[in-house]
Amino acid sequence: MTPRQQARQEISAWRPAVPGVVEVFHARFTEHAYPMHVHDAWTLLIVDDGAVRYDLDRHERGTPGGTVSLLPPQVPHNGSPATSDGFRKRVLYLDMTQLDAGYIGPAVDTPDLADPLLRTRVARLHTALADPGDALEAESLLAFVGERLRGHLRPRTAPAGPPPGPG
Repeated sequence: MTPRQQARQEISAWRPAVPGVVEVFHARFTEHAYPMHVHDAWTLLIVDDGAVRYDLDRHERGTPGGTVSLLPPQVPHNGSPATSDGFRKRVLYLDMTQLDAGYIGPAVDTPDLADPLLRTRVARLHTALADPGDALEAESLLAFVGERLRGHLRPRTAPAGPPPGPG
């Protein structure tokens, strides 16, 4: 059998008892392709193996290695493996208490965030959410993740120029 004939799919999903996290979704796909769809929640994902190619707001995107991708609610997107080896991803669906609608525009413009600290925190949050006894740890990590995301999505202020000269 060729690898294509041995398409693999592994899925795990649950709803943790942590306020702000709607659902946790872990998956390994070799061929699965998502059609265009929307979510009511923020989609925060990391790819642990392989890469995902997706369209968001009519722009082709991908998950560069080591990044965190944040897809805003109510914005159509799809997704498929970028290579024949597929991908393994971990996703958190966050409700609007974590990021409000004011961040949707910036997230559409820059959905892929190259931030090693954020990626580490998201990975640790997934680990904490997998253990129901770690709810307090998960809530703390979620606060750090939210703070970091808002830092990326806030409008940047221009540095102050020199004071105006006399006259």
